[in-house]
Amino acid sequence: MDKGIESIFKPYLEPKEVYKGGKNIPSDAKKKIYKLSSNENPIGASPKAIAALKACADKVDIYPDQTDIRLREALVQDFEGKLQVDQFLCGNSGSEIIDMILRAFVNEGDEVIYSNPCFLPYSVFSRWYGAKQVDIRLKDPDYSLDLNGILDAITSRTKVIFLTSPNNPTGTYIPKAILEKFLNKVPKNMVIVFDEVYRHFADAPDYVTALPYVLEGHNVIGINSFSKTYGLAGLRIGYCYTTQKIAAYIRQIHKPFLLPLTSIEAGIGALRDKEFVEETVKTVQQGRIFLAKAFEELGITFWPSQGNFFIIDPPLPEFEFTDFLMQEGIMVRPVSQFGAPGKVRITVGVPEANQALVEALKKIKA
Repeated sequence: MDKGIESIFKPYLEPKEVYKGGKNIPSDAKKKIYKLSSNENPIGASPKAIAALKACADKVDIYPDQTDIRLREALVQDFEGKLQVDQFLCGNSGSEIIDMILRAFVNEGDEVIYSNPCFLPYSVFSRWYGAKQVDIRLKDPDYSLDLNGILDAITSRTKVIFLTSPNNPTGTYIPKAILEKFLNKVPKNMVIVFDEVYRHFADAPDYVTALPYVLEGHNVIGINSFSKTYGLAGLRIGYCYTTQKIAAYIRQIHKPFLLPLTSIEAGIGALRDKEFVEETVKTVQQGRIFLAKAFEELGITFWPSQGNFFIIDPPLPEFEFTDFLMQEGIMVRPVSQFGAPGKVRITVGVPEANQALVEALKKIKA
């Protein structure tokens, strides 16, 4: 008997949580709106990236590079030659890199470990491939990594473990000693995905990226994005680096002509724009100091951040709080969907935006 098309639907693709990005500024806004909701670059986009983008505008009628080799060559230079060109893999955003990794390593019934509050695609994308999702939550009250909890959760079906530093949405990071302790204990037959898209903003003395552990040969993949530091969120460029063996394996599912010409050229231009990176990092780090001081003075609970954002415990219920700030011309983001119920994430902006936020908060606390 014909059971209908539903009979061949994958059961783990039944409608559930769906990742939704932050909202854009309303097109009919009648006043100045400061968008502090999507962790975008506060000063805009890399000028060298924009120039490279414009220079190729009259070439969009032809196919782009068949592979990502030119962008990978630029990344080798950006990493000062510490990695080889075949250790990089590029894609349309860091999110697509996450998807490629899961496609490459996860089969139905395998296990993926992550730690809420965290970036929602870890769980959403894992479900696409029928993975069992194992959530070992960050520890209260400081959102630190539950190292022993993750180690205890590992089974023979564990294939991928997601670690994030600095972590979205909490802004917390994994200290070097903790990460090394973890890597020394984790079994060698699984992949550690180290999401470091906010790495440029970290200034903690014991902050570390995936780089030294990739160089040592650990099964670690460092994920990065051009959306934050370089201000190219609209072009959707991401990349990862790992061991040559893992990169070669994942590359088997890398589609030809994957990256648009515009993204390739803008990405290469952005990597050459060291001055813009320095200005961005300075703006964010100074803004973090300003906002942390303001939160303390206003009695608003917040968590120290190594990213370009803060997570706070708002003085009003989360949606009442975000609605009020929107009326004041400031967009911020509730992060219940990220596993932090009742909390709100606020992006660090330029001084004018940060000051406007503080003035709005003063009205609430008055």
